[in-house]
Amino acid sequence: MTENKNNIIVLGASAKPDRYSYMAVERLSENGYNVFPVHPSGKEVAGHKTFKSLTEINEDIHTISLYVGAKISDNLKSDILKTDPIRIIFNPGAENPGLENECRTAGIKTVNACTLVLLQTNSF
Repeated sequence: MTENKNNIIVLGASAKPDRYSYMAVERLSENGYNVFPVHPSGKEVAGHKTFKSLTEINEDIHTISLYVGAKISDNLKSDILKTDPIRIIFNPGAENPGLENECRTAGIKTVNACTLVLLQTNSF
C-alpha cells in the first residue's frame, strides 16, 4: 500500500453532534483530511457517508482514530490489523493495551492521545 497521509478513519463515529467522535470527523474534515467515519448504524456523520465496517473501505489509510472501548476494538482487531494503517490513535476511553501491543508488533505506530487536542495544537 502507498501511504496517504490524508486518509483518516474515525472508528466509532457518532451521528450525535455533541459526541467527541462527531467533532473529530468535523474538525478533521475542516483541516483538509479525507475522513471515513465507521459505525455499524451507517448514519451520516457531519455530512460524511458512514461505513458500517472497516472492510467496506478500499483506500490506503494513514490513521485510525479509535472512539470505541476495548471490548469492541478486541472484536474488530482482525479488521483493524488488515486495514494496515501507519498509526492508530487511542482516544481517552478507547485504551486497549493488548491491541496496542499487537499493533506495534505489526509495525503500526500507536498513540494514546485525543484527536481533537492533537488537531488544536497542530500535532496531528
